[in-house]
Amino acid sequence: MGFFTFLRSNARLAAFGFAFCLLSSAGQTYFISLFGGELRAEFWLSHGGFGTVYMAGTLASAATLIMLGRVVDVWPAWRTALMTLSALSAVAVFMGFVWGPVAMAVAIYGLRLMGQGMSVHIGVTTMARSFVAERGRAVSVASLGQAAGSALSPPYVVALLAVMSWREAWWVTAALVLAALPLTLWLVRGQPAPNTAGPSGYAKKDADGYRLKDMLADPGFWLRLPVLVAPAFISTGFVFHQVHIAAEKSWPIELMAASYTAYAGALVFGLLSAGSLIDRFSARRVVPFCLTPLALSSLTLAIADAHWMVPAYLMLLGLATGLSGVMQGALWAELYGTQHIGAIRSFAASLTVFSSGLAPAVMGLGFDAGAGVATIAVAGAAYCVAASAVAATAKRPRRLRTAPASPPA
Repeated sequence: MGFFTFLRSNARLAAFGFAFCLLSSAGQTYFISLFGGELRAEFWLSHGGFGTVYMAGTLASAATLIMLGRVVDVWPAWRTALMTLSALSAVAVFMGFVWGPVAMAVAIYGLRLMGQGMSVHIGVTTMARSFVAERGRAVSVASLGQAAGSALSPPYVVALLAVMSWREAWWVTAALVLAALPLTLWLVRGQPAPNTAGPSGYAKKDADGYRLKDMLADPGFWLRLPVLVAPAFISTGFVFHQVHIAAEKSWPIELMAASYTAYAGALVFGLLSAGSLIDRFSARRVVPFCLTPLALSSLTLAIADAHWMVPAYLMLLGLATGLSGVMQGALWAELYGTQHIGAIRSFAASLTVFSSGLAPAVMGLGFDAGAGVATIAVAGAAYCVAASAVAATAKRPRRLRTAPASPPA
């Protein structure tokens, strides 16, 4: 089935996944970091101080997501949608009222939990559970919402800050999230799972999935883990400290902002190509190679000085983000089935959120201590190579080893 044929056949469900990943922007690093200058100036925070506040809220959200994410296994999608978007809107309102670093940490906790955590979790899990033969393409469609969010966030925030305060900008964002709630409920209410499961043998094995405790006992999970957390840590750190990176490299901040067009374009390409690769070769086989663009992006950042290299660095970063996002969305259902996918994916997502929460503080403290951008970027590239080598040794879970290597076309 072609991409556009897939969209026509599953329009409402695909729109639901896309919408939820788009609405997650309010809790994503690429959105919150755009208020970094105003927040640091308002509360007299250094790069490391702001990163530490951000880390505290993010790590707390990661711990909560492990338990809260399980509701997608027992609640219908419309109920989780209602709970998540209502809470995300309320937290965005609270963000406009924060009065100090502690209150900011609480607001960031809510934004990260309901935005990057639950919104993405609901959108991707719904698609991964509903499809088998075209799971990679389904997850890539949902993930396009994040690509749209990363492209639309800079002009959206800049436009708001040009006519209102940063507090009022958060209140407008809360109103937009709440306004989208009726549409998302309509898209998913009563929506049956599409019949794309392929031959009954594969579908039967896919449904007969592991529990979370079984996944944690699988050595392959731990061997793949260094690859799975790398994109969140490295890309979040780079994006969060983009203003500092631009200053050290003597890049105009306007050039950085304009170059995010290349990032968004590469992200979309990565999302769409990753879906096709996964449907053809399986997510398990893609894992050892998915950090290649991230390693190249880190090396480009380390050596880049000329202005023309800015879009090249961001293009590789976007490609890495798209590829890893779709791969992780499909991997858990492929390896461990869909019966307990909510609990499994929420645990894995919490580790991703945890690593993204560490990145701003770790890199911020490194910058405060005098480490250069090139040093941190080279370390990131070296980590990508080592993690990929370890992941290449991982095997499929023993109990599902008789299942086909990849979903039938």
